[in-house]
Amino acid sequence: MGELFLLILGLLLIVKAADVLVTAASSLALRFKVPKMLVALTIMAFGTCAPEVAISFQSVQNGDGQIAFANVIGSTIVNVFLIIGMAALIRPIKVKHATIKKELPILLLVTSVFSILMLDRLFDPFTRNVFSRPDGIVLLLFFSVFVLYLIGLLHKGAEENNTDEIKYGSFMSILLIILSLLITVFSSDLIVNNAVALAEKINISEKIITMIIIVIGTSLPELVMTVTSARKGEFDMAIGNIVGTNIFNICVVLGLPVAIYGNVGLGGFNFVDIFVVFLSSLCLYLFAKSEKFISRKEAFIMICIFILYYSYLFIA
Repeated sequence: MGELFLLILGLLLIVKAADVLVTAASSLALRFKVPKMLVALTIMAFGTCAPEVAISFQSVQNGDGQIAFANVIGSTIVNVFLIIGMAALIRPIKVKHATIKKELPILLLVTSVFSILMLDRLFDPFTRNVFSRPDGIVLLLFFSVFVLYLIGLLHKGAEENNTDEIKYGSFMSILLIILSLLITVFSSDLIVNNAVALAEKINISEKIITMIIIVIGTSLPELVMTVTSARKGEFDMAIGNIVGTNIFNICVVLGLPVAIYGNVGLGGFNFVDIFVVFLSSLCLYLFAKSEKFISRKEAFIMICIFILYYSYLFIA
C-alpha cells in the first residue's frame, strides 16, 4: 500500500530531522552564549507548531472553529500527559530551579486564563460557551508578556562553565535548523495525510481520525523533539519545547485567528475537557516542583491520565 510506505517514510524523516535539530539548536545556543531554554522556547517550540497553525487558521476562517479548539486542546493535553510522560518514562527529566520558578508558572497562568475564558456558562448559566474576539485579544496580550520574558532571557547568557561540545558552526547550525524544521513540517503533513487516507480505506470512524490521527499526528514534531532531547540529556530543551509549544498554541494558534475572524462556539466541549487542559499544566508544575525531577512514577501517572481522558472521549 502506497499510503503505508509514505507513512513509514514520514516517520523515519521526522525522527532524523528531530535528532539533527536538537544537536544544531544546542550548538547554536552554545555558540552565541544564550540559554538553551531560550532556543527551546522559541525556535524549536514555534517551529514545531506549524501544522497546528495551518489547521487553526483554515478551520476558523471556514467557520468551523471547533476543529481549531479540538486541535489546540488535544495538543495541549497530548504534549504534557503523553509526550512529557513518554520522555520521562525513557529517562527521568531534571528540571532547573529557574524553570520551576518562571517558565512553568507562566504556562500555568496562561492555561488557567484560557480555561476561565472557556467557561462563560459558569458565570452566566443562561448563556452558551463562546470564545469571542476579546477573548482572543486577551490571549495575545498574555503572549506579548511572554515575549518580553523571552527578551529578558537574551540578557541572561548561557550557563557558565558549560563543557558541552559545539558540534556545528554558526552558519551550519542555522542552516540545519531551517532544513530540519522544513523536513519536520513536510514529514508531519506526510504522516497525517497518509494516515487519514489509510484510516478511510479501512473504515475507521471520523471521530477516531480527528482525535487520534490529526491531534496526535500534528503533535509528532513535539513528541520526537522532546523524547530525543530527553534521551540526549538536553532537559532544558525537552521541557522548553513543550512549555513554548503550549503557550504558543493557546495564545497564538488559537488566539490570533479568533481575534481576526471573530466568535467561535464551544458547544462540543464540556467541563471535563477544560479541566483536563488545566490539569495538564498543574501536574507538570507540581511534579517538577516536588523533587526537581519528573520521575518514571510521575511519568506513569501522566500516561494513565492521558489514557483515561481518551477513554472518556470514546465512551462519552
